[in-house]
Amino acid sequence: MAEIPTKARVVIIGGGIIGCSVAYHLAKLGWQDVVLLERKQLTSGTTWHAAGLIGQLRSSSNMTKLAKYSRDLYASLEEETGVATGLRTCGSISVALTEDRREELFRGAAMARAFGVAAEEITAQEVKTRYPHLNIDDVLAGVFIRDDGQGDPANIALALAKGARMRGAQVLERVRVAGIRTEGGRATGVEWETDAGQGFIAADHVVNCAGMWGHEVGRMAGVNVPLQACEHFYIVTEPIKGLEQLPVLRVPDECAYYKEDAGKFLLGAFEPNAKPWGMDGIPENFEFDQLPEDFDHFEPILEKAINRMPLLAEAGIHTFFNGPESFTPDDAYHLGLAPELENYWVAAGFNSIGIQSAGGAGMALAQWMQDGEKPFDLGDVDISRMAPFQGNKTYLYERSKETLGLLYADHFPYRQKATARGVRRSPFHQHLLDQGAVMGEAAGWERANWFANVGQEREYRYSWKRQNWFENAAAEHRAVRENVGMYDMTSFGKIRVEGRDAEAFLNHVCGNDMSVPVGKIVYTQFLNTRGGIKADVTVTRLSETAYLVVTPAMTRLADQTWLHRHLGDNNAVITDVTAAEGVLAVMGPNARALMQKVSPNDFSNAVNPFGTMQQIEIGMGLARAHRVSYVGELGWEIYVSSDMAAHVFEVIFDAGQDMGLKLCGMHMMDTCRIEKGFRHFGHDITCEDHVLEAGLGFAVKTGKPAFIGRDAVLKKKENGLDARLLQFRLAEPEPLLYHNEPVLRDGKIVGYLSSGAYGHTLGAAVGLGYVPCKGESAADVLASSYEIDVAGVRVRADVSLRPMYDPKSERVKL
Repeated sequence: MAEIPTKARVVIIGGGIIGCSVAYHLAKLGWQDVVLLERKQLTSGTTWHAAGLIGQLRSSSNMTKLAKYSRDLYASLEEETGVATGLRTCGSISVALTEDRREELFRGAAMARAFGVAAEEITAQEVKTRYPHLNIDDVLAGVFIRDDGQGDPANIALALAKGARMRGAQVLERVRVAGIRTEGGRATGVEWETDAGQGFIAADHVVNCAGMWGHEVGRMAGVNVPLQACEHFYIVTEPIKGLEQLPVLRVPDECAYYKEDAGKFLLGAFEPNAKPWGMDGIPENFEFDQLPEDFDHFEPILEKAINRMPLLAEAGIHTFFNGPESFTPDDAYHLGLAPELENYWVAAGFNSIGIQSAGGAGMALAQWMQDGEKPFDLGDVDISRMAPFQGNKTYLYERSKETLGLLYADHFPYRQKATARGVRRSPFHQHLLDQGAVMGEAAGWERANWFANVGQEREYRYSWKRQNWFENAAAEHRAVRENVGMYDMTSFGKIRVEGRDAEAFLNHVCGNDMSVPVGKIVYTQFLNTRGGIKADVTVTRLSETAYLVVTPAMTRLADQTWLHRHLGDNNAVITDVTAAEGVLAVMGPNARALMQKVSPNDFSNAVNPFGTMQQIEIGMGLARAHRVSYVGELGWEIYVSSDMAAHVFEVIFDAGQDMGLKLCGMHMMDTCRIEKGFRHFGHDITCEDHVLEAGLGFAVKTGKPAFIGRDAVLKKKENGLDARLLQFRLAEPEPLLYHNEPVLRDGKIVGYLSSGAYGHTLGAAVGLGYVPCKGESAADVLASSYEIDVAGVRVRADVSLRPMYDPKSERVKL
């Protein structure tokens, strides 16, 4: 074995395909002193037994971009390194056995075209033509992606490792990481052990690519890496005479996938009720191991597979395999800089798509490490999306039972996780349940999504059409537009920034001007150096030295981490106070009348105009009333300490009974905000979207002292916009929009919707999406004709740069 160095620029922990990819891409960028440590042999954890499916289409544009990059990289590796990767571009077919699955697949095919992936909707007979062994008696349709394929996972990893070595990286086997030292918010290096001794490598960076050991390796440094190993089953048949290369086949309605490999069939499963594994730790000697067979668990899948692929009944089973794969709480992998340390990176938890993701994930992480900024939006997989509690082992055990099966479950819009629920509850939780709330979950928070009527079942009936709560949300929507509604916003992140330099510090990280009077509320963004949007927040000045930053529930940790990393020498303290206060939003044209019934304070425009807050008495308690709105109506967000929250809810609710006050949920908030064209962070605006192209230039004040992103804003103003975020309304009332539907301009695909929902006041589905416009005026863009592709059907759409509902925003200022 090569001598183990005492210093390195980066130590990568884990020699599966992910670690090898990170080493390869860092070395390719010219990094020297790259060291990869593998506890046993390369690929001996999960990589060696992966099925090797290489698909391109993922749930977002950038995840698809990474998957396509992986395929292209693997195609070139053999020539570069001399190691055969077994890559075969055989295509893939997914088939639908239900109408819901057909719509899902056809929406996916439309999305694929918007992302530049060649996807073709095919009939059942066309499926049979491409897959003659398949029983298509109940197959309704399918989707064929011609450039998908399969490869040899272990050899791809070995090729990446060799490519890294060729560029000077050290890849060391049988070196176990025993600990990670930290100091001053940084990892300082890695403690290692071998059979021959032990030592320490001082490192500028540490990367956790430890796969199913990732949670444990994270804990060594105090870093949260929520993932759980689960048992994953497949069988390989005896050789089948005459069996030739076939597309990869997925039958998600039967939880099964098939691939031909060397004249045999491999049948794998993502069953609805998974079996977590390794809760008491992974055995020290685990290496190229498999887990005990459990034929009873796999038998229901096999029974359906024999009906689907009758030749399986004649073929003997050569191998029954059960091996561990790691899964995360939301079925998205973990990538990026850990919030807890300045130089600790993570690439782990790949949810059985590690082979198709490894090339792109390694490239993206290496570029992020090189530049100090994400190369493009990686919000889907950014490790900072995970709340600290999600590393709890009991939580992971319960959630992982579901997440494996969700890979092939129907991906219905608004689908809620069923396991590991009830962890975070607002002070209003029981009150809401008592009034018929149907809960969803975000970042562990239980949130009322809609309210059931008396006698109505309190659960989701999922569909791609109008779901069972559609009319409930419509009624809540009308209440907010026409009368008054109230909903719980406690889950939104609340970050207190206070100290002598709070104003100067926030002026540095915010695009808008924070030099405002006490009581003023400012809508603003945190920008990166490219003018992209890192966070979308409101900031309220509470006192001369204190501000409250309010963020989406899912991004509180990421936004607080961004603040900490840019604090520098400023004298300010940053504190998460989310759980300290409950928040009730009282919205609608009669909101003022209701507030005046429960508080002696003055809620007039003269005293409490839009964009200001005041301290109030309410019932027998105290609160702050913030006059802002995410639904485009007159209203207040009432911030009340958790101890008084239940009392304040009861006071407002009781006072509203003779006014027709309606309790509302998050679905209402989404339908109202999209009518107003209000952006949703993570969908409509990301770190990749320039603040001016997002139509948010009004929230950027370039006349104030330098702030992060100012130069990029000035440059964009000088050079002009390359894209504009437009609002679309379908000309037909029936079709529904969710997100990622292709946008056609004058008959050609030019982009896709970043978000969509039904506009109950506008009378049709509404979406937001970017349209390229380099060298064009706004009038040029609006002069074209537009259509939206909804599951393969083109629907004409009206388009606007201004909100179609209340374009002058007069209603919030009533």
